[in-house]
Amino acid sequence: MTGDALEHDLLEREPDDQVQVLDADGTVVAPDLEPDLEVETLRSMYRDMRFSRRFDERMISLQRQGRLGTYASLAGQEGSQIGSTYALADDDMLSFQYREHGAIAARGLPWEYLLYWMGHEDGNAALADVNVFPLNISIGGHLPHAVGWSWAAKLNEDERVAVVHFGDGSTSEGDFHEAMNIAGVFDTPTLFFCNNNQWAISVPRERQTASATIAQKARAYGFDGVQVDGMDPLATYVVTEAARENALEADGDRARPILIEAVQYRYGAHTTADDPSAYRDDTEVERWRQRDPIDRFEAYLRADGVLDDDRIDTIESEIDDTLTTLVDRAETIDGEPGEMFEYTYAEPTPRLEDQRASLETLREDHGDDALLEDG
Repeated sequence: MTGDALEHDLLEREPDDQVQVLDADGTVVAPDLEPDLEVETLRSMYRDMRFSRRFDERMISLQRQGRLGTYASLAGQEGSQIGSTYALADDDMLSFQYREHGAIAARGLPWEYLLYWMGHEDGNAALADVNVFPLNISIGGHLPHAVGWSWAAKLNEDERVAVVHFGDGSTSEGDFHEAMNIAGVFDTPTLFFCNNNQWAISVPRERQTASATIAQKARAYGFDGVQVDGMDPLATYVVTEAARENALEADGDRARPILIEAVQYRYGAHTTADDPSAYRDDTEVERWRQRDPIDRFEAYLRADGVLDDDRIDTIESEIDDTLTTLVDRAETIDGEPGEMFEYTYAEPTPRLEDQRASLETLREDHGDDALLEDG
């Protein structure tokens, strides 16, 4: 299949015609869609997926020990995050919600990233060096910003796209509709990447929207939507690659935004402050685990001779060393409590100034140890 024909096949399907390259056991089910990637690229993707899962486990452990703040788990979503990011150019702009740690890993994951989760704003600032917008906690609030950036890139004739990750819950926010509408009206090179992990905290996908798919929502805004198996890294790679080419393909002056719905599942809690047992049962989780993105990708790579036990052992050892270095370095940084007041408003309000003064009085009278005791 030629490149143009492949792009047409991928992006102009019916929104419920889910794109898949690998089935649950790692067998290629769509040979015409299988990307022609270098062996080292495939190994690197696998390494980043395994790193992301291990990073997740380590961060949850640190949070439980009181060494990290509230954390959002990505387990189960490695395929969509790694596959989609590998399909981008290094200088494309990435905007994410708060769960897409794998996308950051694919960009090199600066050690300062851990600082954000430990309460240091510097962790956000470091992301700019790898063309990533600051982490966003407000649901959907980053979508208009990503559209604005991509619109500016188009006006400046800058051949880059903005890829904005968000969850299915964000599609119920006004920011989602405003961003989609502006992208459609002004033909911005924006890739809307919806990580549909079936749950917006405790609200299931079927309670989020009456639409048969999230992908079909794009049609109301004048552009295409495509649904992909988000637990298949090769499928998310080829869809994102085609979408990127499509977004930058000039038809006169027209760029083409797109909405990608990556269907997947969140194995763990919404965050470490959540108890998923209150709203879902273990049988549902185990059913989705049968499609695990790492297991199916590993099976595919073993069958092709790209991976074996020795290479996997080496990758595991490298991941252990990397994680140890990241955590050790981040934990050498001491926080300055007064910094929490620096970024709330451009000009501090009287109430904020009163709070700052109260904190300083507490520290002067009792020392910083009092903050730990009270906290």
